[in-house]
Amino acid sequence: MAEKHSHTGHRDRMKQEFLARGIEGWPDHRVLELMLFFAIPQGDVNPLAHRLIEHFGSLSGVLDASVEELKKVDGVGQHTATFLRMLPSVLGRYKASRTALNSVINRPEDAYPWLEPYFFGARNEMVYVLCLDGKRQVLGVRKVAEGSVEMAEMNVRRIAEEALGLRSVRIYVAHNHVSNLAIPSEADWMVTDVLRSALEPIGIELVDHLLFVDGDMVSMGQSQPYRNLTFF
Repeated sequence: MAEKHSHTGHRDRMKQEFLARGIEGWPDHRVLELMLFFAIPQGDVNPLAHRLIEHFGSLSGVLDASVEELKKVDGVGQHTATFLRMLPSVLGRYKASRTALNSVINRPEDAYPWLEPYFFGARNEMVYVLCLDGKRQVLGVRKVAEGSVEMAEMNVRRIAEEALGLRSVRIYVAHNHVSNLAIPSEADWMVTDVLRSALEPIGIELVDHLLFVDGDMVSMGQSQPYRNLTFF
């Protein structure tokens, strides 16, 4: 009973410290310990926080891990693993929700805050489209593929349906490289050419193809001068 009260007091002190000063300066294991309070209601979770950080190397490593990988760490069950895996998705949605509708997208840099949250913490390669109206105002963002950018070539109809469903006349296509190499591949260029050629006859302009890598973005349209083939 005394041990239970000790852990309860420790949890309360950490929560109060967070409310008063935030987590600035906290080491990764302490931030993780605070989060684990809400996944594991009782007991000392400090050793588990240390084991997770040691196993995955950092807080981001823990949050990027799959449920199966997390469950390999002693003390992590399905509930805790699901909670940790859910956090990057929730944070991404939070960032996306702070971007107001009716924004005007005039350049790739304007599209970045709309699209970046969807790739936050992503473990797989995904493809999204940002749909705009005739005045370049945002109509919405839609996921069209997951697994590989080559899938976009097989999802021209899906991309067209999403754009037409929102009555969009301009779109940005965006995908991420999980390899963290911010260099458009030949496959990226080929798929972009295919999409542009297929969408143009139905009145949809592919404005740009954006590549996201670990919080950074590369515009393939702006990279065009460095490519020998003609595009845009």
